[in-house]
Amino acid sequence: MRAMVVRRYGPPEVFESQEVPDPQPKPGEVLIRVKAVGINFADLLQRMGIYPGTPKPPFIPGIEIAGVVEKVVEGGKREVEQGEPLRPGDAVAAFPHFNAYAGWVAVPASMAYRLPTGMSFEEGAAIPVNYLTAYHSMFVMGNLQPGDRMLVHAAAGGVGVAAIQLAKARGLVTFGTAGPAKQEYLRKIGVDHPIDYTKSDVVQAVRKFAPDGIEMAMDPIGGKSFAQSQACLGPTGRLVVFGFSAAAGPDGKRSWMRGLKALLETPKFHPLKMMSENLAVIGVNLGRLQARGALLRRELDELFRMYEAGKIKPVIGKSFPLADAAAAHRYIQERKNIGKVVLTVK
Repeated sequence: MRAMVVRRYGPPEVFESQEVPDPQPKPGEVLIRVKAVGINFADLLQRMGIYPGTPKPPFIPGIEIAGVVEKVVEGGKREVEQGEPLRPGDAVAAFPHFNAYAGWVAVPASMAYRLPTGMSFEEGAAIPVNYLTAYHSMFVMGNLQPGDRMLVHAAAGGVGVAAIQLAKARGLVTFGTAGPAKQEYLRKIGVDHPIDYTKSDVVQAVRKFAPDGIEMAMDPIGGKSFAQSQACLGPTGRLVVFGFSAAAGPDGKRSWMRGLKALLETPKFHPLKMMSENLAVIGVNLGRLQARGALLRRELDELFRMYEAGKIKPVIGKSFPLADAAAAHRYIQERKNIGKVVLTVK
């Protein structure tokens, strides 16, 4: 099969289209013919060699796909599956452990989820990581309630759009940051208080409308941004950390100096101070939740119900052929994307 291989850590140009052996599913796994690949910022960090657990090159990146089940291998642990067992021909979304940028993927059956009727493969590849990250942060770990206020950084990105849609569906008040070119889009999707982070002080912009502080800030940036997000919170506020993009260089290469600077700028959260201020810091990493497959399945089932009810709908900002993975990464790196960027596989 054809796959996009990272032959060395570095900028998008390190991708190379190669013929690699077809995956051989093990007992308890399903073989999926890939139709669409969801690109996440984690993929860019994998390519740079700064994502935790990234294999040594050469390797195939990616953690999110949608496609068609071609083969089911019986056996193994299947206890978290619900409903009808998967069968060949089923349209599914799935979480591979890397190896997504390819024509075929083998995953545990517990990590594959049948798509709702009418959902496209591109939408299927856009829901699991982004919407689960937002849903798990906001309603499972964060326990947000109607009327609560939340700040979403990078609100025009994949997780950002998912968070705004979920917030509107649950009656939350939203603040969202983006650059000047995306302000009109934030208003279009219903952000209550759009913030141009290049022109406005984020803390002042939030405190203007919420002088007592807000209930949640979702921050994938890191470094000094974590401190700004914390300063927006009031009593019972939750800072959700789900990324560290400040460590990634604008040229697409890993930069130890940039990463160290961002790490040094990260505030220290002392438990006694957090107790006195009634604050919480929540870390979310879906890659470390595979042992909680039943939990993820319940959350994704709820997201699929919301999709069928018309309450959420993935925004596909741009699609690229699999062979153009480098261009897709560059597009995201240059902050051009609105919503999800996907790769399509013929």
